[in-house]
Amino acid sequence: MIMAGTKKSTAKKAARAKRKTWDVAVIGGGPGGYVAAIRCAQNGLKTVCIDEWTDHEGRPSLGGTCLNVGCIPSKALLESSHLYHQAKQGMDAHGIATGAVKIDVKAMQARKQQVVSDLCGGVDMLLKANGVERIYGRAHLDSINSIEVSERKTHKVVDSLNADNIIIATGSSPVRLPQAKLTDGYILDSAAALEMDAVPARLGIIGAGAIGLELGSVWSRLGAEVVLLEAMPDFLPVADKKIAALARRSYAKQGLDIRLNARLVSAEVKKRKVHVVYEGPKGEQTEIFDRLVVAVGRKPNSDRLFGEELGIERD
Repeated sequence: MIMAGTKKSTAKKAARAKRKTWDVAVIGGGPGGYVAAIRCAQNGLKTVCIDEWTDHEGRPSLGGTCLNVGCIPSKALLESSHLYHQAKQGMDAHGIATGAVKIDVKAMQARKQQVVSDLCGGVDMLLKANGVERIYGRAHLDSINSIEVSERKTHKVVDSLNADNIIIATGSSPVRLPQAKLTDGYILDSAAALEMDAVPARLGIIGAGAIGLELGSVWSRLGAEVVLLEAMPDFLPVADKKIAALARRSYAKQGLDIRLNARLVSAEVKKRKVHVVYEGPKGEQTEIFDRLVVAVGRKPNSDRLFGEELGIERD
């Protein structure tokens, strides 16, 4: 057994020696990864950027969470919802009669997606212009200086390489709650909440942090009744107290119903509605929503990148 293991280890080392070697391999094509890759290339280092993200049609799409399902699409929808709200309620005071203002959510989503596509394409052009090689697939470290890349769906190995330096910039993904399992069309994560093609009459959001508030603003301005359930006793506890107080007044004026000390107990879909049970200051309460968004933070994606056998310490 020892001899077989030794032969296997020797074969692996020999295979690694034949791989193409880079000065720097960057894992992740988001704002952290692609900027690092460009800077390395500008400093004369032979650089490759490995990224697994794909768009709705399965095509490679650089930019990570921020460009694909985070900052950029949310800001695009915030702008559209702000313009709609302003046209509907803010023009009369200026003597501007707009008449009946209608909303086309599908057209709004198409515009958002075009903004995303344009910017993601721009990242690809930046990498190309700076001489950064791109490899599309899921990276896995099989040693401190070697990487295997596999297809995201089939897990088939499509490339392997060595690198003198490896930058891990794999970003994060939404935290999931066991008591609110994601259900297509009804219980959504923050990414799916940016894809809704109709305004729900009543929208529940678990979490009143930056993501929950942003999503709440978008759909509230478009006409949804929005209720946010926040487990913490304070609103935006990590922010300055005066800023948090001003922000809460602003969101309340916008129509957001923010409930603190509200700990989720369960959420399940019944008869095309989401029934939510939560523990609040007055005990256990129930709410019924058309859609429920889980926005309780994010977790790092680096856990699946390498095993403990490599001896890499995580923060």
